Amino acid sequence: MASRLLPLLATLLLLAAADATLHPVDYLALQVVRRSLTDLPGSRFFASWDFTGDPCAFAGVSCTSTGRVATLALGDPRAGAPGLSGTFPSAAIATLPALTSLSLVPGRVTGTLSPAVTSLPSLRFLALAGNLLAGDLPPAFAPALRTVDLSKNGFTGRIPTSLLQLRDLRTLILSHNALAGEIPRGVRSPLLHLDLRSNRLSGGVPPLPGTLVYLSLAGNRLSGPVGAVLRRLNRLSFLDLGRNWFSGEVPGEVFAFSRIGYLQLRKNAFSGELRPAGRVPPGATVDLSHNALSGAVPPELATASAVYLNGNRFAGEVPREVAAAAEAGRMRVLFLQDNFLTGIAVGGVPASAAVCAHWNCVAPPPAVVAACPAKGGRGRRRPQTQCRGRAG
Repeated sequence: MASRLLPLLATLLLLAAADATLHPVDYLALQVVRRSLTDLPGSRFFASWDFTGDPCAFAGVSCTSTGRVATLALGDPRAGAPGLSGTFPSAAIATLPALTSLSLVPGRVTGTLSPAVTSLPSLRFLALAGNLLAGDLPPAFAPALRTVDLSKNGFTGRIPTSLLQLRDLRTLILSHNALAGEIPRGVRSPLLHLDLRSNRLSGGVPPLPGTLVYLSLAGNRLSGPVGAVLRRLNRLSFLDLGRNWFSGEVPGEVFAFSRIGYLQLRKNAFSGELRPAGRVPPGATVDLSHNALSGAVPPELATASAVYLNGNRFAGEVPREVAAAAEAGRMRVLFLQDNFLTGIAVGGVPASAAVCAHWNCVAPPPAVVAACPAKGGRGRRRPQTQCRGRAG
């Protein structure tokens, strides 16, 4: 008799386990998610969301061993795949206490982001980029968060101070929103990647963590000097401060950062002479165009692969090292137009290189005239009346 009962008992245990696959609260939350969101034309993300089966096997869903939703990745993650539309189900997602990762592919999802979602206790990864979410950012965030990407939405208001004080936060991307006000002071997060570009931020730049490898503040209304801040960021490989109102000197240390591969400071009000503390790392891109920089072109830029100095007040002669790098094709771009240079000894350049030196105090060499872009200058040479006393 006992031998007959064992298989029956095993079957009952399996059925009980199957019934307990997903906690009832999480089951209801997923149902609300499904009712709130739909596939855009061409997307079949929700095709597997058949509630007659196991929700833990749905696309984008993974569960803990105790039957709670741990991961919710909404939408087809393949590049270029259509996203989702509908209203972001904040209230339902806020009932998932074991959620560690929440993501939403770019689409047409509207709504707001509630603090009940951002402060879920186990949340470590939050990425909702490229949708139509709006409103202020929540004041509270989960202490375990390591990555937050809310870029390319319609968020307004200020950046919450609490967000930049999370002890484990490594990546923060808030670019392409409508955030305003100042960058909060007292940044304590050990950030590696900080992207705040294309917002409406104003004021100066507070001290930032020396752990940063990637920093973009481009396309805001930020102002004032940044030398003291930048000197501490010697681990940077990518720096973009373009299209702001920054002023003062460009600290010489940034050119010699051992990892710097992209240095973008264009369209600001930086002034004074450039005094690099060392050679730029080989292959780097340096864009200082459209500022008020003066003095001589530094020879330390010769190791870069692309140099944009156009739209400044540089004078004197182009260093022979820089000219030789362009002639040899090691420097693929050298833009010097709209300055006050009096010597541009650049001979023939390979077809792979682009050199432009229009609108200086000397006619550009014939070999580099054809390489200028359509907006390479207002003429081939400045009037002599603008060049007196510009020896460099």
